[in-house]
Amino acid sequence: MLNLTESNNLSNTSLLSNLKPLNEKPLLVQVLVGILLYVNGLMIFTFLKKEVFLEETRYILFAQTLFVDSTNMLLTCLTLTGSVNQYPVHIIPCCIFCTVMSVLTVCTPVTLVAMCLERYVAICMPLRHSSISTPKNTLIVLLVIWAVSFVLPLFVLIVFLVFASPVVLQSYVVCSLEVLLRVNWLADTRAASLQIIFIIMFCTVISTYIKIMTAARSATSENKKSSKSLRTVILHGIQLFLCMLQFIMPYIETPLWKVDVVLFFNVKYSNYILFIISPRCLSPLIYGLRDKKFCNALKHYAFCGIAMDCNRHKNRLDKTTPLGV
Repeated sequence: MLNLTESNNLSNTSLLSNLKPLNEKPLLVQVLVGILLYVNGLMIFTFLKKEVFLEETRYILFAQTLFVDSTNMLLTCLTLTGSVNQYPVHIIPCCIFCTVMSVLTVCTPVTLVAMCLERYVAICMPLRHSSISTPKNTLIVLLVIWAVSFVLPLFVLIVFLVFASPVVLQSYVVCSLEVLLRVNWLADTRAASLQIIFIIMFCTVISTYIKIMTAARSATSENKKSSKSLRTVILHGIQLFLCMLQFIMPYIETPLWKVDVVLFFNVKYSNYILFIISPRCLSPLIYGLRDKKFCNALKHYAFCGIAMDCNRHKNRLDKTTPLGV
């Protein structure tokens, strides 16, 4: 009996020692997410403060990408933390939570494709760019992006609610996307649909790159602008590829749960950093640092904008205040 107790204590100690490194990974993820949320929040603030950005389609799409990425990172970070800590929640709020994350996950690559098409219009049809990139057309594009993003997640949610038994709908689960994919054919349908969406979007990005490259060769005065747009489209393509790899994460992670719990969480953290955080780092790089107009405005508000505004206000008061006062 004593030997059995000692063996149980040894096994619990070894399990705790194996899971101890996992306790440090949520902190790393939360620090990375916190840094990106701060950077994205600063960029959204810069976008809202400058009227010139509110009138251009490319910056409006960029701001939507920042908002969607920030919300998605926050929700996925909460889900990842709850999954690691095995925190149970009611299945109905979990389904709504996962549906919102799925909508945001699809919205990011669709917005990236729209940004590539905007660059195509600006380079290949410069005379028609001002007439195409109007506020009305931009609003229509945004509505189309959100409509496309809602179709598949809503379909998955409705099918799950229809096929789920009353007992399942009253249960508590560890919230993750796998909860919605219990029906085998639904998981296969979702995977096939995402593959089709990925192929369509990737072909669109490739064709856009080819057309911009052709226009860059034929033009002489716009070579610099065209080459910069080419690099922008390449970065969008890389960002799109990493975002789409996120869709296959559940199919890689779920089988590992039955093999090794520690390996499952290690792979889950690695996938989160590579396919969720990494693509979201490219958006600030593409427009926050490479775009001179936005970069100058960002530096203004990040470093000395508040101080300069205070100095302007003080100088204005000095000029209007009488000397004898």
